[in-house]
Amino acid sequence: MRIFGSILQLAVTVLMIAAFAQAQKQMSDSEYTKAALSAAPKGVASGAAVARMESDGSMRTLRPGNNGFTCMIISTDKMCSDANSMEFMHAVMTHGTPPDKIGISYMLAGDDGASNTDPYATGKTADNHWVKTGPHIMIFGPGSKSLGLTEDKDPDPSKPYMMWAGTPYEHAMIPVGSGK
Repeated sequence: MRIFGSILQLAVTVLMIAAFAQAQKQMSDSEYTKAALSAAPKGVASGAAVARMESDGSMRTLRPGNNGFTCMIISTDKMCSDANSMEFMHAVMTHGTPPDKIGISYMLAGDDGASNTDPYATGKTADNHWVKTGPHIMIFGPGSKSLGLTEDKDPDPSKPYMMWAGTPYEHAMIPVGSGK
């Protein structure tokens, strides 16, 4: 049964990657770059790399960077992340062990929502505690757990909270604006 579950998880991941890539194909590389960079403050965006996910799940660099941040679009969510948070998100996608490092990711365009309890949920259900957060930063790593933020399953997304509390992928969500 474990093998079947692993194969099923891999299949779902591959399908999600293909869907993300398909949704992004409608944008030119220059449109994609402009949209991806909107996730970060201008000072970070000016030196950030831009990467685009291909249909096979690989990442293609559209613009090299010089400040350690990479901006991209996952589905329709725009984010700009440092190397540690990229490593953290890779662990989530591969069901791996997250790094023992602090990371930061900007999502100044907000997000389209996610389950606050299930890192692998692909859509809202009656019981997966879907939450949509406006402009925010995410803080990853063990230090984020010591911030003392609420771990409520249904938090107020206008206030700081912990996403995926109680999982290895727990991280802080810090709103920084009034929303879209």
